[in-house]
Amino acid sequence: MCGIAGIMTADGRPPDAVALERMTGCLAHRGPDGRGRHLAGDVALVQTRLAIIDLQTGDQPLFATTPAGGRAALIANAEIYNFVELRAAMADVAFATRSDCEPPLHLYLRHGVSFASHLRGMYAIAIHDPDARRLVLARDPFGIKPLYYVEAAAGFAFASEPQALIEAGWAKPSLCPAQRDELLQLQFTTGRATVFEGVQRVLPGETLVVEAGRVVERRRLDALPRERPRRASVTDALNELDGVLTDSVGVHQRADVPYGMFFSGGIDSSVLLAMMVRLNERPVRTFTAGFPGTAVHDERRHAREVALAVGADPVDVEFTEADFWRLLPEIAAAMDDPAADYAVLPTYKLAQAARADGLKVVLSGEGGDELFAGYGRYRTADRTWPFAREMRRTGMLDGLGVLREEGRRRPWRAGIAAAERAAAGAGWTRLQTVQAVDCADWLPHDLLTKLDRCLMANGVEGRVPFLDPAVARFAFLLPDVLKIRRGQGKWLLRRWLETGLPASRPFTRKRGFTVPVGEWMRRRGRSLGRLVATQDGVAEACRMEAVEALFQSDKPRHAKAAWTLLFFALWHRRHILGRPPAGDVLETLAAA
Repeated sequence: MCGIAGIMTADGRPPDAVALERMTGCLAHRGPDGRGRHLAGDVALVQTRLAIIDLQTGDQPLFATTPAGGRAALIANAEIYNFVELRAAMADVAFATRSDCEPPLHLYLRHGVSFASHLRGMYAIAIHDPDARRLVLARDPFGIKPLYYVEAAAGFAFASEPQALIEAGWAKPSLCPAQRDELLQLQFTTGRATVFEGVQRVLPGETLVVEAGRVVERRRLDALPRERPRRASVTDALNELDGVLTDSVGVHQRADVPYGMFFSGGIDSSVLLAMMVRLNERPVRTFTAGFPGTAVHDERRHAREVALAVGADPVDVEFTEADFWRLLPEIAAAMDDPAADYAVLPTYKLAQAARADGLKVVLSGEGGDELFAGYGRYRTADRTWPFAREMRRTGMLDGLGVLREEGRRRPWRAGIAAAERAAAGAGWTRLQTVQAVDCADWLPHDLLTKLDRCLMANGVEGRVPFLDPAVARFAFLLPDVLKIRRGQGKWLLRRWLETGLPASRPFTRKRGFTVPVGEWMRRRGRSLGRLVATQDGVAEACRMEAVEALFQSDKPRHAKAAWTLLFFALWHRRHILGRPPAGDVLETLAAA
């Protein structure tokens, strides 16, 4: 796991050394254990390493001799979970390392651009093929690992984070208005375009071929099968679920360093805990966040009871009001591809706690809601509008009188609408269609971006066993009635937990996860609202007096809107204006 970046020039000249050094420095937090570089003609690759597998010989770049006698090079921000099986299937290959990232290079030499179809894992991979004079980039189908690029007159540049491209001079910190509006309304941005002008995403599952600094080919692997649900009895489905979970959690634990897990006590994390306890001889280290002294539900008591019931080793992590004011500028600075999801707050501190405890790897439950139908809106998926609940039919700021330009049209929803149209043509059930829409944008560009940035900022790798190809195929093709039954989502997971971890009380209705940002902001609402309203990025899009009013309101919807604007104000200062955090929230916003 690491940070990767590279350049292919358009005119054949060697890439600029200063730009490469800036990229490397900008990605140092993603890989504190080492640095690597490959320079060959018009191509340069750089990598910063977080050592997880093959601690001795796994440094990158990795090299292999091509059939024509050239020297192909690979860098990867990846965990290839089936590397053991891939090595066994390539018994004729003399591997130079024990790295999980070496098999993909040899797969490329055998299968060419289709090499990624053989991989099971999370990955952003770059391969330089000197014989074909091309650069090949590939990203995993769910978009667990990030990858961004710029295609310009000077050539092509890519990196694990947009800020590396900006720092190296390949893009300017210039805000795209359409994506800004999408961010303010959705709390994340969709599709290929990012909030930065000229910086684009390699889409989940996409493989790009670059020649002479230009993208000449695109291929894409689907994350979800294009099939309708299959028939399955409860007994058969439970048996198959047990098998795919055992396999997935097992391979997701492949590591040469200690690992633990983030544990909320909810359905998804309880399933992972049950499996980890089954597969580990030592007690599983769990990390649970709570918000003491607030009105929101604190998950720690229930999580501790469940963890202790199966012999796990629980760690409570308090996120206090003081943490909110102290850490938020730092967190916004880490989220260069912004996701204004307040779950970034506990996720960041959980990562700090895991790293302080000596862990480099944690397993987490992202993807369980999307694949097993956990969200409340899924329960209305088979109804027609207005009885169905669409993904964000109303924007975060709609109808609040906040935006300077607020009309009847909803251009901010164009990305979600495009995903809905694409999913509608796949022949799925209505429930599958809603699930697929969430997997297209909400999952990679909010939930997984949050996980990646918060953990990598602290030198921790996050692994998500629910987003394994075998688990995803099994879950997505379940009959709708095994996903939602008697008004409860994730029914099959709950049924499995009745015997897999009964202490989790899986059929007890759980309270939704929330962070008390509204409660904290209101205590300083007048001064905070004034500071947010006068920030350049906010003032350009919003009416000052309406913004100030939001921060003094006690309505839940107003609190969510105020949180979004606060996050955006801090993000804009750091990533558009180039001003680093200058203390806590109020000090940073007040700084010149």
